[in-house]
Amino acid sequence: MKSQAGILDTLKSLLTGELTAMDVYLVQSKMFANWGYTKLHDRLSHEFDDEKGHAEKLIERILFLEGTPDMSARLPFAHGDTVLAMMRADLELELKVASNLNLAIAQAERLGDNGTRALLVPLLQDTEGDHILWFESQVEIIETVGEQRYLAEMI
Repeated sequence: MKSQAGILDTLKSLLTGELTAMDVYLVQSKMFANWGYTKLHDRLSHEFDDEKGHAEKLIERILFLEGTPDMSARLPFAHGDTVLAMMRADLELELKVASNLNLAIAQAERLGDNGTRALLVPLLQDTEGDHILWFESQVEIIETVGEQRYLAEMI
């Protein structure tokens, strides 16, 4: 099925965001495991799995609309050298993804592409209700109790 003008580019851009997050969370989960922060490893592994699922759905939609997914593009990402810096950077990435999803949903609505809209709404809900909420709460907890006390609970 041929897509409406611009939808494929939008979906490819969204895929870039999901692949970036996937890569970041994979590396961070391994770093946290290496540092002995088992709880953080487990949570970032969960984030990786979620991003992988989002990417798979976008890839399927791109292929359905007769496009070719770009699996090599990534967003620039400032990693951070402390857990707090990583959490802040992850939160910023998720906020950017949510903003892009909102724009894509509006575009799909404008073009009457209800299939794409139906795909994107659950991705937005997951991004806002799980990813952003979790990273926001972790940053707030670290800022409240201090990074060392926080990390002591993550072993």
